[in-house]
Amino acid sequence: MELQAAVLILLGVFWTQTSALDTFLLQQPENNYVIGTMTIQNGKNIVDVHVRSGVYSSDTIFDYSRGYIATRLFSRNACFILKINKKSIPKLQEIGRKAFERQTMKKIFSPNKVWVQFQSGHSMFGRLKDWLIYGRPIEQLCAGLPLYQLAETQPPLSAGGCASAGIPGILPIRICEKGN
Repeated sequence: MELQAAVLILLGVFWTQTSALDTFLLQQPENNYVIGTMTIQNGKNIVDVHVRSGVYSSDTIFDYSRGYIATRLFSRNACFILKINKKSIPKLQEIGRKAFERQTMKKIFSPNKVWVQFQSGHSMFGRLKDWLIYGRPIEQLCAGLPLYQLAETQPPLSAGGCASAGIPGILPIRICEKGN
């Protein structure tokens, strides 16, 4: 009987971890203002981030099942898509752990800043073929907007024209236009 109870408890713990929605408030490190939310859908392998911070407002979806990240920058009225690189983008569980640490400890250093670039004038509108590759969550985020493919890069000498996206304080993504 005790063995059955232990097994049921363990199954309950694992089921909760895989099926639960975890929501975190994203705060600015300097002043703790809430600037967004992040929801982790473990069962679907998706992280959904909403940042509301004036010209830096964005929505980002990390779809680990499909292997893509899509960011909608409201200031540019466009969507930017990046293939997940396992060397620079942490696993879903790692993002959840960092979010929990950030929420409980308030101060955490995240060295995982990702720099990406896009080529201006090389956008497209999503077609059925694209949505089959990127999946429904990214289609819902980006439908009707120009899509730009992103490529990882090194930090530019001047980051003044780069836009901020991603997960503030956990995994910032800096989107820069490729110089001519």
